[in-house]
Amino acid sequence: MIASLKSIVERQDTRAGLYFDLVIQALIVVSLVSFSVETLPDISEEMRLWLSRIEVATVAIFSAEYILRLLVADRRLRFVFSFNGLVDLLAVLPFYVATGVDLRSVRILRLFRVIRILKLTRFSKAAERIRIVFKEVRAELSLFLVMSLFVVYLSSVGIYYFESTAQPEVFSSIFHALWWSVVTLTTVGYGDIYPITAGGKVFTVIVLMVGLGMIAVPTGLITSALSDTKGSTEE
Repeated sequence: MIASLKSIVERQDTRAGLYFDLVIQALIVVSLVSFSVETLPDISEEMRLWLSRIEVATVAIFSAEYILRLLVADRRLRFVFSFNGLVDLLAVLPFYVATGVDLRSVRILRLFRVIRILKLTRFSKAAERIRIVFKEVRAELSLFLVMSLFVVYLSSVGIYYFESTAQPEVFSSIFHALWWSVVTLTTVGYGDIYPITAGGKVFTVIVLMVGLGMIAVPTGLITSALSDTKGSTEE
């Protein structure tokens, strides 16, 4: 019983395990979207009721999943204090304990598991070289892309909590904050939206530093791989 559960919960080389992971990933996305929609101003009471039902349903499933993962873990204590274990717990804990801090955005970190099931695809010499380059760095670029989406979303959540009270018309929801997040992380800085609180300004500096690093990473990866590939094909 435990062995069959373990193959479903922890492995993806079985159809049941793959479907289990895909369902969980889909529910995480649904949960994040409903959390973001909840921050929109002037949504109807009926919509709020549906969002509340979605939250209850997703938390129930995530709680059951956490218990299953704990049950099939080889070292249960080690799982509880592992990165994935802590993220899984933080994703549901605020629902049961009224902490005043909404940690639902933490669920985006759980999507790191989707990287394990990402598969990328496959054309004159230059085209072949490019194909080889992307094949060599595909794992790194996939991880970078997923992490970039995480950072964009989390920075939107952060600036929303810092600025929504001071600038409710500008940062009225996480969706509105996404524009600021993308512009700041890409270091474009149009200046149409900017923080006015002390916390928001400090947070912006941190996001800008992260953005500078984000621009450099894929450029360095592709340039290095292209240089190595060109050298090997010319020899």
